[in-house]
Amino acid sequence: MSVSPIETEELQRRIAALEAENARLSALAAADNSELERAETALADSEQRYRTLFNSIDEGFCIIEFFDGPHGPLSDYVHIEANPAYELHAGIPNVVGQKLREMVPDEADGWAELYGGVLRTGVPIRFERELVATGRYLELAAFRIEPASRRQVAVLFQDITARKRAETALQNLNETLEIRIAEAIAERKQAEEALRQSQKMEAVGQLTGGIAHDFNNLLTGIIGSLELLETRLRQGRTSELHRYVAVAQGASKRAAALTHRLLAFSRRQTLDAKPTDVNRLVMGIEELIRRTVGPQITLEVVTAVGLWPTLIDASQLESALLNLCINARDAMPEGGRITIETANKWLDERTAKERDLPPGQYLSVCVTDTGTGMTPDVIARAFDPFFTTKPLGQGTGLGLSMVYGFVRQSGGQVRIYSEVGSGTTMCLYLPRHYGNTDEAAARTSSNTGARDRTGKTVLVVDDEPSVRMLVTEVLEEHGYSGIEASDGPSGLRILESDATIDLLITDVGLPGGLNGRQLADAARVTRPGLKVLFITGYAENAIIGNGQLAPGMRVLTKPFVMTTLAERIAEMTADAPKK
Repeated sequence: MSVSPIETEELQRRIAALEAENARLSALAAADNSELERAETALADSEQRYRTLFNSIDEGFCIIEFFDGPHGPLSDYVHIEANPAYELHAGIPNVVGQKLREMVPDEADGWAELYGGVLRTGVPIRFERELVATGRYLELAAFRIEPASRRQVAVLFQDITARKRAETALQNLNETLEIRIAEAIAERKQAEEALRQSQKMEAVGQLTGGIAHDFNNLLTGIIGSLELLETRLRQGRTSELHRYVAVAQGASKRAAALTHRLLAFSRRQTLDAKPTDVNRLVMGIEELIRRTVGPQITLEVVTAVGLWPTLIDASQLESALLNLCINARDAMPEGGRITIETANKWLDERTAKERDLPPGQYLSVCVTDTGTGMTPDVIARAFDPFFTTKPLGQGTGLGLSMVYGFVRQSGGQVRIYSEVGSGTTMCLYLPRHYGNTDEAAARTSSNTGARDRTGKTVLVVDDEPSVRMLVTEVLEEHGYSGIEASDGPSGLRILESDATIDLLITDVGLPGGLNGRQLADAARVTRPGLKVLFITGYAENAIIGNGQLAPGMRVLTKPFVMTTLAERIAEMTADAPKK
């Protein structure tokens, strides 16, 4: 069978198409082989870079793969890769192939929980944690390797043990810094206080020793002169008497000068303690206090029902309360409220220890004001003799120290509760007396009988009996009637009475919590024109205003000549109003 030309052409055309297709396929095959070779080369290069980076980085790096273990699904993992820095930072060698619960069984739950959370959620984490097994603190970052079905997590970490220990040491240092500073300050204060006390005692020793020596010399001159004076009078030899009088007077004057060096010392008085109803005592002096503090101050007295009695010197307690109320008044220059409150107190061991008292039953007398309050530094020094926050001439600093000494001597305690701007409460804690109370029937009395028809009446207030006696002798000799009082409260009661007083002669430093200036000020509330003569043995008269005296007030320094006293009395009573 023959083939037609047409068929031959068709066949040739198909062959040519097949050859062309074959050439195209061969070209494509050659191109694919070349691309595959390039891909394989790129993959090899990438693997090499990965391995170089994997082995060269300073941080530890590992890939862990979770599996289900005896502790539950995904409860354990194995390290499938780790770089050389892993051992450097974690302290565990040859970690590849090691399982978590075999490596650190005591810590496995914590690590599995952390990395398991990354695997479950796909959320990367960054944290710090101690690898207890090796004692290393690690800073770690972890992320899931996709897809999640691979169950793999990559971990990058570094050892921060040195930094962590430094931070811990710094934190401990900061936490104890305040304590150590407080301890250092306390030690310094104790040392300063010990030094101050040592210096004070040394000064006291030097002062008292010197004064004793000087007084012995002066007393020898006084006593010897008086003995020789008496002998010469018996012998009738009066021509030389002036010599002995001059010697005695000279020694007396030098002794008077020495007393100015004793201002830093407070006196302790003998207490006349009796069973006392404090409620009755407070109500008895309420009106006196009300007049003393003045109309700008509201006084409130709150007494407890069934108040226990106490064994106390009633007059001293009256003086203490009066002094506290005067201090409260001075703390409220614009006016305010004073509250006196009594109460029974049972102090257990802890509470009593806080107040430096034996445990037991006490009654309290508290004076509260709405004044300026005290700072902690002022509270700490409030009971120091001669310490005062009042301006010069308005306070001696003796009042609170006298109150403190009296209460402590009576077996009680004084406590201050105060805040700046919120007022002050002064509480006297007095021990309970287990017995009956006998109200004091007698009070300080003075001879307030009829005054001399040809003279005038003078009130003499001084705690020294010999001074009162001498002043009264001068008054009687010059035609005056004299009334005596031994302390401020006694004098104030006389001034509050209906007695006619033409002149008040008062010492400045008086016992009983009311000094001479306070007595004069209180007296002028009801006797505005009262003439006042201060007689003082203080080396400085700052207590009466440092020379800035109110009209109708004069000062005479002890010791003084009796004729000078008589002249001063005559001058001041010449135009004294009748009161």
